[in-house]
Formats: sequence, structure tokens, C-alpha cells
Amino acid sequence: MTAQPAAATSLGAPPRVRVRWKIFAFLFGFGFIAYVQQRSLTVAAYQMMPQLGFSQMQIGYLETALLVGYTAMQFPGGVIGQRLGARRMFVIIGLIALGATVVTPLAPLLLGGSALFAVLLAAQGLLGAAQGPIFPVSTGVFETWFTPRKWPLVQGLQSMGLQLGAALTPPLIAWLMSSFDWQRALFWTALPPLLVILAWAWYGRDTPREHPAVSAFELAELGEHSTASVDYAISWRRLGELLRDRDVLVLTFSYLCMNYVFYLLANWCFLYLVQERHFTVLESGWLASTPPLAAAIGSGIGGRLASVLGERYGVRRGLRIIPLLSLPAAAVLQFLAVDAANAYVAVAALALCFAAVEMNEGPYWAAIMHVGRSDAMSVSGLLNTGGNAGGLIATPVVAYLSGRHAWTAAFLLGAAFAIVSAASWLLVDPTRRAAAHRA
Repeated sequence: MTAQPAAATSLGAPPRVRVRWKIFAFLFGFGFIAYVQQRSLTVAAYQMMPQLGFSQMQIGYLETALLVGYTAMQFPGGVIGQRLGARRMFVIIGLIALGATVVTPLAPLLLGGSALFAVLLAAQGLLGAAQGPIFPVSTGVFETWFTPRKWPLVQGLQSMGLQLGAALTPPLIAWLMSSFDWQRALFWTALPPLLVILAWAWYGRDTPREHPAVSAFELAELGEHSTASVDYAISWRRLGELLRDRDVLVLTFSYLCMNYVFYLLANWCFLYLVQERHFTVLESGWLASTPPLAAAIGSGIGGRLASVLGERYGVRRGLRIIPLLSLPAAAVLQFLAVDAANAYVAVAALALCFAAVEMNEGPYWAAIMHVGRSDAMSVSGLLNTGGNAGGLIATPVVAYLSGRHAWTAAFLLGAAFAIVSAASWLLVDPTRRAAAHRA
């Protein structure tokens, strides 16, 4: 019989599933839920517009309201989450998002006309504000629960969760609308998140050392990183430094450009397939799930590759390889999608484009974590403010162009944003701040 290593023997047998991966599963779930809640409206819009008398531009305004709330709460939400801790923050924002979600299907039972539109506009803004802190706060959890070598991987895997939610939403909502109506379709999908919120309130903790189920073995695996902590008392001076940091600003600008393409594909693919490629609603529901499903796979692959490349070539060189290759590829694929004579070839090109875009989630978020370290929640809030500003640009632009059947222009503009996003990575060095502190 082979003798066990001394360290393993003294610490006992390793647990089958580490607590940190159970914590990750909750964050995966929160991302999944957020994207089901966000993407449901664009699918339900096909029935909402004729029944409620809304125009396509009004649907665009509702999407914009969600994005405004979502974008506005990225940085403040990261700061608040850093002060309150992830355990309390997820409970608070989860319950607010749940309440805002059920308003949309219930409000038409009581209101109509401009009053209804105003209430739906406010509900979408509140939903966006509640969901805004999810990914900045998740980043702070990853910073304390995982070693830097795993940061690109867990970020990529969480992005996989949100894209799986986005992939499930079109066929699910389309099927529920066909079986019932858009109101019941939105209402029933709003309730399962309550179970996740309650389970997190019971099980979640801010750091490994606070969790009673974390063993000495798992703390030993984390090594020096097991002492990582959140800077709960982040100062205004420190916030000012983050706002002026060169790498934060460049990464934020680059992420803004990338997210024009992200929001174009995520929010408008269903209507593109119905209006431009003339698929039926049910066909479009299933086909519209193909790009986010490909994006989910791309997120996981990109996170894994970024971890490997970062370890092999160093953080600075390793993290920029994927953006410099995949984002130009996404630009080319948008050209192919709008130029394809065959509608199914266009769907395939859009799916590959979305996969190429989402391969970059791991590199972007890992890079900002290296810059921010113990301030990961706040600094990633800045990153995602830029990312969703890309959505604020894309949503009215695509709504305007698509309303005039100018889908080709919308996608060609996306190709230009993808190229600029890739080029910006040449100016990024996530290790700059750490090197300056060592000097």
C-alpha cells in the first residue's frame, strides 16, 4: 500500500467537492437567473407589441431602461457589495430583482396605455439596478475563494452560466407563449430564483475562513491565498485612484466596444431571425438559442485557455492572446452572417461570432482582478460599467436600424467595434500596478 503524503495525512482526507466550488455553483446560478430574467422580455415582445399597442421602439426603450439601471449600479453596486459583503448583498439584490420581474406580467391586469408603459419602464430600470452588482460582487467572491491561477477559469465558467440562461430563454418563453400567453410565461419563470436566494442566505459566506464547512485541507490548498480578504472599508481616495488607473480605463473602453457586439447578438437575434430571415416564432425561439449556447461553450473554453496561457506566458502576455485572435474573428463572422444567402449559414455564423466574443470574458475579468486585487468588487464594477455602456449604445442604435430593416448596417458597425476592442488590448498590462508596488 502506498503511503499518504505527510501533509495530507495530518489534514485528513480531502472533501469530494470543495466548498469553494459549491460557492461557485451559487454564483453560476445567480448569473443564469439574471439572464433568464433579462432576455425574457425581448422574446415576449413579439406578443406584447400587438396586445399592448407597443412599438418596436418602445420595446427598445424598455431594454434601454434595464440597461440604464444595470449600468448605473455597476460601480456603486460593487462598492456597496464590498462594504456589506457578498452574503448579504446577494440576498438584497435577489429579492429586489424578483419583485421587479413579476411586475411586468402583472401590471397589464391593472393598467393600460401610457401609465402601463411608465410602470414597465420603471420596473425594467429597477430590475437592471438590482442585477447590476451581480458580477462585480461575484468577482470579489472569486478573488477571495480562488487562487489567481483559477481566476480566468471561474470567470469564464460563470459567463457560461449566464449564456446558458440566455440560450434556454428563447425556446422556453416561445414554448410557454405558444402554450399559454406571454404574461404567464414571464410570471412562472420569475419564481424559481426565490429558492436560490434562500439557499444562499443559509450557505453563503464572504471568505473561506468564515465558512464552517471549509476544512483545513481546503485552506492548505489555497495556501497563502487563504488569508485573502475583502477591503470592506474602501476609501474615497482609493476609489479615485481606481478611476484614474490607466489599465482600468483601457480595459473598460475595450470592454465597452466588445459589448456592442455582445448586446447586438444577445438582445436582437430573435427579432433578426423573424424579421430578416423569415423564420416562424417557434423556429426562431429555438434558433435564437443557438448563438448563446455557442457563447456558453466559448466562455468555458476561453476561461480554461486563458488560465493555461496565463500560467505559461505570464499574466500580461497570456491574457491578451485570446482577445487579439478572437475579436477580429468575430468581426469577420458578422460580415459572413449578413452576407450569407442561406439563412441557416447566417445562424451558424452568428453562433460562431458569439462564441468568439464570449471567449474573452475570462481574460477581461481576470485582468481587472489582477489590477484591483482586494478591491476586486469595486474595480470590476468600473469594468462592467463600460461593458454595459456598450449595451446603452447598441440598444437604441439597433432598435432604430432594425425598425428600418437596416440590419446589415447594425452588424457592420458591430464588426468595427470588435476590431477596436481587440486593438485596445495592446495597451493593457494587468501587472503594472503590482510591479510599481514592488519597485
